[in-house]
Amino acid sequence: MKRGFVSFGSGLLALALVALPLSACSSASGLTGMSSFGNNKIQVAEIDGIGDYTADRALREARGHFRNNDFGHSAALYKRAVELDPKNAEGYVGLSASYDRLGRFDLSDRVYSSLYGITGGTAQYYNNVGYSYMLRGNVNAALGNFKKARALDPENLVVANNIQILQSAAAASKA
Repeated sequence: MKRGFVSFGSGLLALALVALPLSACSSASGLTGMSSFGNNKIQVAEIDGIGDYTADRALREARGHFRNNDFGHSAALYKRAVELDPKNAEGYVGLSASYDRLGRFDLSDRVYSSLYGITGGTAQYYNNVGYSYMLRGNVNAALGNFKKARALDPENLVVANNIQILQSAAAASKA
């Protein structure tokens, strides 16, 4: 266990999840589950005519859906972009982040493995994996990945913000 960090209690986890919109992750039809942000039913969207999309169009529309917190549509579109351009790292980053926000960590773990095969261990990769673990409430795994990201890019403000969220949550749990 990392010094100074303890497991999240349910109230502390809620506090951390409220703070998550301040941080950033660096950004399958028929799949259902529960959202990490409540009891809303979530699902990867089915998009009519998705077979007619180009990789560029899918990425462009996926970015917009992700910005609007429409993770079901962003996941479907990023998935299409990856199918059309299997070496496009942005597609994998967006797909894994969309799955994370849908609470489909089983799927995001597979996508992170594919992303690592394309990009290796970049600061963005470790930050995104850390963010995924933060969403899951796994403080130690999140911090370990954020520290790897910080070692690779010490000036990265997104990574610094994510580390601060974890440290603030740990400090609040001791109070």
